[in-house]
Formats: sequence, C-alpha cells, structure tokens
Amino acid sequence: MKRFFILLFFSVLLINCNSPKKKGNVTISGHIKGLKKGTIYLQKVQDTMLINIDSMVVDGNAEFIMYSEVKEPEIHYLYLDKQDGKQYNDRIDFFAEPGEINITTNLNDFESDVKITGGKNEMKFQEYKKIKKRFDQRNLRLIKENFEAGKQNDEEKLAENDKAYKNLLKQKYLYTINFAMNNRKLEVAPYVTLNEVFDAHIKFLDTVANSLSPKVKKSLYGKQLINYIAERKAKEIEVTTEEKH
Repeated sequence: MKRFFILLFFSVLLINCNSPKKKGNVTISGHIKGLKKGTIYLQKVQDTMLINIDSMVVDGNAEFIMYSEVKEPEIHYLYLDKQDGKQYNDRIDFFAEPGEINITTNLNDFESDVKITGGKNEMKFQEYKKIKKRFDQRNLRLIKENFEAGKQNDEEKLAENDKAYKNLLKQKYLYTINFAMNNRKLEVAPYVTLNEVFDAHIKFLDTVANSLSPKVKKSLYGKQLINYIAERKAKEIEVTTEEKH
C-alpha cells in the first residue's frame, strides 16, 4: 500500500511537471543577428514603473521566444542587456496585442535595423515612427547648422534656423494630430498624442480625445489622455484665477 501511494505521488508530480504552463495570449518571437551571448527582457510599464514580464538567456542561439498576457493593446519593450552601459540604446518599443509578433534585428543596430510584424496598432505605430524619423533627422540637421552659425556669430543664419525649427515643430504636431484622428479606432492614437504632442494647445488635444471611438476612449491610453487633458484644464483655470487676484 505504501509503495502504491509513493508511485501515485510521483505519477501526479510527473503529470504536473509535464503539463503546459499558461504562456499568455501574446507570443513574441524573433532573431537578433550577431548575438552570441546576452539576456533579452520583455518589459512594460506598470504603475509608472518599468517591469520585466519575461526573459531569456541567449547562449549561442540568437533565436528567442517570449510571452505576455494583455487585456488590450499595450506598449511593450524588448530590452537586450549587452552589459555595455547603454540601457536606453538597446530597447525596442512595440505594440503588443493578442496573437503573434515577430521581431528581427541585429546586435550592432539593435533599434535602427529592427523589423516587426504584428497587429493593427503595431503596423500603424511603425507608419508613424517612419515619418517621425524624418522630422528627427531634419531637427538634427538644424541643430548642427545652428551650432556652426553660433560659432561664426551668424545672426542671420540663427534667425533663419529658428524660423525653420518652429515650422518643423508645427509640421510634426499637425501630422501627429491628423495621424491620431485618422486612426481614432486604434489605441495607437491616444498613445502617440500623449507621448509626442502632450504640450500642444489644449483644443487640439481635445479634438483628438473627442474623436476617439468609444472602445479606445475606455482603453488604457484613451483614459490617460482624457485624464491628462482634464488635469491641464484644471491647472489653466487655477493659473487664470491666480492672475486675476
């Protein structure tokens, strides 16, 4: 009898060990060309803190697969710890939503050479980032030109660059607002609004928030945008009241 219970115990233990664990409703797989050794982390922001959801140690095989559980489309990060002290240069942001996501990149250009296939939000997010990159490149050129003009005390060039910068900023803001409104049925709309043009005139932010679909208004980023607008309005009323007194 004792032997029977021992066998039964080990049988149950074996079944439990072999039972597949719940892995989540998002599967993130991919390949990092040139990576021999390192640790890959899957991360997201929770309660204003960046937390690890999953991780994988790479030792010879550059293929990876990780999992997450999401209730709605949400930004995740793929962080590669290369132990080079560059924590922020080795992180890829992407929209995670139920289904499969594939990420391929390389060790040397981890962020810039990335290719991602995923859901609707991720596809639109990539579309936005492609245009944003052009704005960023033009902004870098202006910074360099401004630096040179400053060394040469070229006031005319400095004034010209200042005008060009303001025009570039205006173009970026208008593009972002239009992008958000054109994609009002996706969670990417409030996300890019909050992260890229949070300091835009309140009427533009209101326009985006009011255009969001009912579903997106109730989403994580939809709620964040609506709450942020309410906070800004309250502060503006407070400042106006103080000025009157």
